[in-house]
Amino acid sequence: MAATATTLVHVESKQTAVPTLVTGAGRTLPITVPSGPPLTAAALQRRFRAVLYYGGAGDAEQQQQVEEERAAWVKESLSAALTDHPKMAGRLRRRRGGGDQDDEGLWEVKLNDNGVRLVLASVDMSMTAFLEAKDLQSKEAALALWTDVDWQEPEFCAPFFMQLTRFQDGGYAIGACCSLLLADPLSLVDFLKAWARTHAKMQAQMNHVAPAVIQYTRYFQSPGAARRLKSVPLDSCSAAVAPTTVLFRAAAAADAQDRHALAAACLDQAVEKLGSNAKKPPRFAVLAADGGSSGGMTVARTCDYVWDGETTAPPSRSRHALRAAYWHEVGLGEIALDGSEPVHVSCSVVSPCADEGLVVVMPAASGDDLFISATVPN
Repeated sequence: MAATATTLVHVESKQTAVPTLVTGAGRTLPITVPSGPPLTAAALQRRFRAVLYYGGAGDAEQQQQVEEERAAWVKESLSAALTDHPKMAGRLRRRRGGGDQDDEGLWEVKLNDNGVRLVLASVDMSMTAFLEAKDLQSKEAALALWTDVDWQEPEFCAPFFMQLTRFQDGGYAIGACCSLLLADPLSLVDFLKAWARTHAKMQAQMNHVAPAVIQYTRYFQSPGAARRLKSVPLDSCSAAVAPTTVLFRAAAAADAQDRHALAAACLDQAVEKLGSNAKKPPRFAVLAADGGSSGGMTVARTCDYVWDGETTAPPSRSRHALRAAYWHEVGLGEIALDGSEPVHVSCSVVSPCADEGLVVVMPAASGDDLFISATVPN
């Protein structure tokens, strides 16, 4: 009996999209770690992943033309959008302390215009079949490939990847994978919205140089003509055990201590909601965007988790009125490309710290409340 053919993911190109204008030299955004141990190598890999699926062109001739030009459009518009969002093109690095040596406990984002890593890929599968897969979430790592940030030399590693993947039926996916130390999920979504607006504006104005199209079309020609950097089985890209994330909304916390209690309350409710599908973590970390002018990120030290043995939560936790929230509320489903909104959107928080919970606290667009993700191990 013949063996079932293995579905392959083909990486056809790895490029870098850099801002079209230079960012002011020396600009940095702080990553504040108030107390506790330095960030670990695993903590650097905490990231948010979003995958947006779009349908293909109507007929074969139109589909061929779109595939030939899409890669060039994506890179050109991405470079233009980065001009107004220089943080997304920056790099993580250690800050220098009082001496000449780097301080392991101090980190920052250097706005150095190093750019976003852009991956062009294809899958030997139709988008329809891919979306119908029972283990869809585990396979989506192949649509938003990630390379770990090197703890020793982080400044040489991109903390933000975008990937354009085409399917055999003409559908395609835009995958975005971003370190949570660079941007929280809402900040990443805001950037993707800005990029989509720039993309549409450039297409409408035809602000594009013809030779650039020719430069990149070779990546989306027939499979035999494209030079593939590597081809790997689809299942090999899957994460072994993916954590589970529950979303909440709450009134803005007044201070860091109140924020810690809010984070603990979110984890309490997340574990209760998930039941046997979640494991109570012995400790947790809290990430929060700096509400001030710095635009940086605050990483609360990893805290030992004290679980309440009673049926009700402690007063410091229970006084927070938490409301259920969902990823569709952030507007990813409204990001239109080539005149069409996505047919499906998927989001996930990826954390390799198997024994830790992770809470990301984000100011909502209204400014009066918070959007909170609580991620617990399975």
